[in-house]
Amino acid sequence: MTDSNLTASASALAGVSSAESANPGLWDKARLNPSKDQFLAVMALAFFSALLLLPFVRNPFYEIWGEAVFVSMLALLAFTAAGAMRQTVVSRWVAQWCAVMLAAIVGPLIVQLLGTGGSVSEFVGSRQLKAGYFMVMFNAAVGGSLMALVAFKREEKAKANAEALQFALERETLQRQATDARLSLLTAQIEPHFLLNTLANVQTLVETGSPQAVPVFRSLIAYLRGAMLQLQQSSASLADEERLVRSYLEIMAMRMPDRLRYSIDIAPALKDLRFPPMALLTLVENAVRHGIDPGMKDGEITIGARAVGASAVLIWVSDTGVGMSETASMGLGLNNLKERLKAVFGADAALELSEQSPHGLRVDLRFQRPL
Repeated sequence: MTDSNLTASASALAGVSSAESANPGLWDKARLNPSKDQFLAVMALAFFSALLLLPFVRNPFYEIWGEAVFVSMLALLAFTAAGAMRQTVVSRWVAQWCAVMLAAIVGPLIVQLLGTGGSVSEFVGSRQLKAGYFMVMFNAAVGGSLMALVAFKREEKAKANAEALQFALERETLQRQATDARLSLLTAQIEPHFLLNTLANVQTLVETGSPQAVPVFRSLIAYLRGAMLQLQQSSASLADEERLVRSYLEIMAMRMPDRLRYSIDIAPALKDLRFPPMALLTLVENAVRHGIDPGMKDGEITIGARAVGASAVLIWVSDTGVGMSETASMGLGLNNLKERLKAVFGADAALELSEQSPHGLRVDLRFQRPL
């Protein structure tokens, strides 16, 4: 069941509940009219009841069937009326069963009195009429009880399904709220970490009196404006991430013009893919800070994204920097990124680190594209 179906069904249930609260009269009009299934079931019961009575009476089948239809319809109307009446004396199930039993007693009596022209004395004095009455009454009582029991069970099942539907909707809502809160917390953790690293890079240029300081400041202002906007978003596209990363690498290339080269190759078909804000930047920033920056030689950062098969996606960031030491582990940024990927793309999303030859590090992100 999709999310829209759950919401629509729960809204319908809530609407019925609100309507009942707004109109607390004697009758619940939603229950007053028999359903089509109830009508067909009663007609079938009347037919089989007439077949059962046929060997024991002298009347033709159409008369027996007509009497059974009358009694069965009276029992159905009594059943629905008792279910629609708002009362607190007995439970609704007891009231409906009692109503069916009353109809089973009164219905055959009405039919017999109609046959005698309304003469009670003729009915009382006729052994045959009384025998026919008791047979029809017993048949109606047994059949009515069985039909009422089936109706009770079906309604209990429908109620259980409605409660399960409401529970599923509430659980889904809570899970979505928890995921949103989790993503907000992870983004809040990334924001100061990223700002401090970027400002430290600018400080280095200013302190060394580099002629690149002014262009870097100009680029930094434009970059931070875009970065702050993206941090406020709950989701971004891979194209947004590509623009942000490209701006960041332009600034880093100004700072290390002889030591940093980079290339970005993202498949056009993936650029509209939903992607966690600042996620790709986290990988690129780590490649600069922990790979290229500590090294003495020039280095290269390569960024790419490709579709793998029908729905899988592979995104990678590799560098030719100093590589990963034996005791190194994921820092705050990578741990947060791993959690954010699982929150957005599911538990199967993976973040993998591997050594580059002859030196350097590669980070692969693997996940299934959302449908």
